[in-house]
Amino acid sequence: MGKIFCIMGKSSSGKDSIYRQIMEENELSLKPIIPYTTRPVRMGEKDGREYHFCSEETVGELEAGGKIIELRAYNTVYGIWKYFTVDDGQIDLEDSCYLYIVTLEGCVRIQKYFGKDRVVPIYIEVEDGERLLRAIERERQQENPQYEEMCRRFLADASDFSEEKLKEAGIGKRFVNTQLGETIRQVTEYIRQKME
Repeated sequence: MGKIFCIMGKSSSGKDSIYRQIMEENELSLKPIIPYTTRPVRMGEKDGREYHFCSEETVGELEAGGKIIELRAYNTVYGIWKYFTVDDGQIDLEDSCYLYIVTLEGCVRIQKYFGKDRVVPIYIEVEDGERLLRAIERERQQENPQYEEMCRRFLADASDFSEEKLKEAGIGKRFVNTQLGETIRQVTEYIRQKME
């Protein structure tokens, strides 16, 4: 039976690095799920790799067709950006297991769609001061840094990943990402156990 392993955590907790390394080594034969977004492409991103970048018109068509599994809309300093998961044929739980970066809210909705027994949350934690330093450094590397949006996301995380919401979602296991290599090892071993 295939499973979806949902990596989640506050911004700049290392989710992308953990995801990328596990997928590159891919000893677990996990497949990616490519989410959709209406936000602009960032430097270094490629359509169809990190996200399927799309228009509001596409969102409407997918909603009308009943294809959207979960959708989150954020009122950013640049307007409303949507991030969502689509039942577009890329997920086949009879055949494969998947690794996916998603929010806590998104994970809960995916669990409702596919069943809790098929969706495994993997929560990554980093101390807030360290996360803020990482976020600033990442933004500095962008062609057009968006510090105001970075701050909005950082502050929103306190609510989105509150202890109350983590408890409601049944998040018990946590991975503290102080040393990336060790965190990747722990997450990989956890996924291996859950696949058995």
